[in-house]
Amino acid sequence: MANAMDFGHLPSPADPTRRTTAVRIPFPALLNPHAERARRHTLQWLLTTGLLDGEDATAEYDPLRLERLMAYFYPTANAADLELAADFNAWFFIFDDQFDGGLGMRPRAIERLVDSLGRIMTPDDTVPVSSPPLVRSFGDIWRRSTAGRAPHWRRRFRTHWLAYMAAHQGEARNRNADGLPTPEAFLELRRHSIGVQPCLDFTERCGGYALPDELHGAEPLREMREVTADVVIFVNDIVSLTKEIAAGDVNNSVLVLRGHKGCSLDEAVDLTAALANRRIARFGELAASLPAALHARGVPAEVRGHIDHYVEGMRHVMAGNLAWSLATSRYDERGIAAVSGGRRRPWGALASDPDAPATPPPPRTAPTDLPSQRTAPHGGL
Repeated sequence: MANAMDFGHLPSPADPTRRTTAVRIPFPALLNPHAERARRHTLQWLLTTGLLDGEDATAEYDPLRLERLMAYFYPTANAADLELAADFNAWFFIFDDQFDGGLGMRPRAIERLVDSLGRIMTPDDTVPVSSPPLVRSFGDIWRRSTAGRAPHWRRRFRTHWLAYMAAHQGEARNRNADGLPTPEAFLELRRHSIGVQPCLDFTERCGGYALPDELHGAEPLREMREVTADVVIFVNDIVSLTKEIAAGDVNNSVLVLRGHKGCSLDEAVDLTAALANRRIARFGELAASLPAALHARGVPAEVRGHIDHYVEGMRHVMAGNLAWSLATSRYDERGIAAVSGGRRRPWGALASDPDAPATPPPPRTAPTDLPSQRTAPHGGL
C-alpha cells in the first residue's frame, strides 16, 4: 500500500487483550446458536459469488470468524436472518480490505466504485450482468435484505449504506494529507466508516419491525445510536492499532489522539479507553430516560416493545464487538502479518480501477513524531 504515514519509529503497543481491559462494557456478550451454520453458509456464498477464490483465500478468511461477530450482534435471530447477516458482514470486511492497496489513496476511484454500488439500491434493484463480483454480491445482499420490507426502512438502510461507502473517500483524503485530521473531523467521518448504522437497521429486520421515522430520528434514540457507534469505534481502534501501524494507516482514533495531545502511544490508548467508558455511561443515562420520553409521546405498547428490542440490539453490538475483537485472527499476529510489508489479503484487489497507476507511488515518510495539535473543545474526542 502507498502508506500515508510510516509508523516504523513508533514503539510496539501492548497486546490488544491487555489494552482493552480498561474498557468496561456492562452488557453480556451472547452468541447466537446458529453461528456454525452461518459460517458454513457464508463460506459457500463467498466462493459462489467469487469474493473468495480457492483454498488459500478460504484458509486465510475462515480464521477471521466474521460470522461470529454477527452471531454476537443478533443472538436471537433465526438461522436464515443470521446467514444473511453473515453474508453482508463478510461483504463489509472484504469491501474494507480493498483500501489497503493503492485504491485507498484515490478518492476519485472510490467515488466511481461507490456510484456503481449506489445504482444497485434502486426500486428495481438492477445489477448489470457484466458487473464484477464485488458489485454483483452486494446486489444479492441488497435484494435479500430489503425484500418485502417497509419503504421507509428501506430508505434508511440505503442512506446508511451510502454513507458507509462514501466515508472511504474521506479516509483516502486523510491518507493523502500532510497531517492528521482534527479529532472532531475524524470522529464525524469514522461514525460512517465504522458501519454500525446498517447493522442497527438489521436489528429491526431481525425483529420483524421498522421503527417510525419520527421515533428513529428523535432523541434519545439518535444519540444512543451515535454513542453505540463511538464505543465500537474506540474499541476497534484499540484492538486494530498494531495492525494499522503495520499498514501505515492514519485512520485510527488512538493515532489521532496521540498527535492531538502530544502524548505517548500507551497514553493515547488509555485516553481512548476512557472515552469509550464515558460513552457507555452516557448510554446508560439515555436508556434510563427513554421510558419517560416514550410515555410523554404516547407511544403505543407494541412500538415500545420494538424500541426495547432495538435498544437491546445496541447493547449486543457494543458487547459483541469487544468479545469478537479479542477472539478473531484479524488483529493478532496473523492479522498484522497479513498487511505488513505491502502485503494484501487474497481478496484485496476485487475493486480494480482502470485509471490506477501502473505501479503504486512510493510510501510517504512521516516526521519523526506525529504532530501535536490544539486541545479539542468539549464534545470532541
